[in-house]
Amino acid sequence: MRTTNASTTGIAHNEEIEHPNTVSIQIFGFWIYLMSDLIMFATLFATFVVLSNAYAGGPTGKELFDLPYLLGETLLLLFSSVAYGLVMLAVHDGQKKLVLIGLVVTLLLGLGFVSMEINEFRGMIAGGHGPDRSAFLSSFFTLVGTHGIHVAFGLIWMAVVIWQVAIKGLTSPVQSRLMRLSMFWHFLDIIWIGIFSIVYLMGVV
Repeated sequence: MRTTNASTTGIAHNEEIEHPNTVSIQIFGFWIYLMSDLIMFATLFATFVVLSNAYAGGPTGKELFDLPYLLGETLLLLFSSVAYGLVMLAVHDGQKKLVLIGLVVTLLLGLGFVSMEINEFRGMIAGGHGPDRSAFLSSFFTLVGTHGIHVAFGLIWMAVVIWQVAIKGLTSPVQSRLMRLSMFWHFLDIIWIGIFSIVYLMGVV
């Protein structure tokens, strides 16, 4: 009987030790993913810079970009990151209701960002300025579109996490997913700042 109890206690003790290690490994693995994503975006940025003057007789960024519109788009994404930061504070305090509210606000702001980006792309393509018009536009649509796809994926992930928080509560696995999603969302915010500065601001100079 003592052997059985010791064995059971040992298993429970091991599980308690392994659990935080599992979370740490997941976070570390996600950092590796983000670094690989960063390399991809760095390549896309470099490609855009090289091709940024290859207009092929087509429109330039100064003719296409509407800075006030893009500033509004940027503010949506920045505020969504602020909202997610408040989500993580609520997670730390164990406030499930505030976590859900913050996630929904973040989701809505992200949807607004994606909608504005789709509207921008649609207007450019309708005006005959699609990715096939010039190398400049090909690199532009590839870079900005790749970021937009990442944001859309993040929104799907966020909707799933909202459901998990609502059903399961702030369990350790759910908190781990919230942390990884936070890393992903803030990463996309940083990438967008680079896009706004290099693609749009420099494009209208």
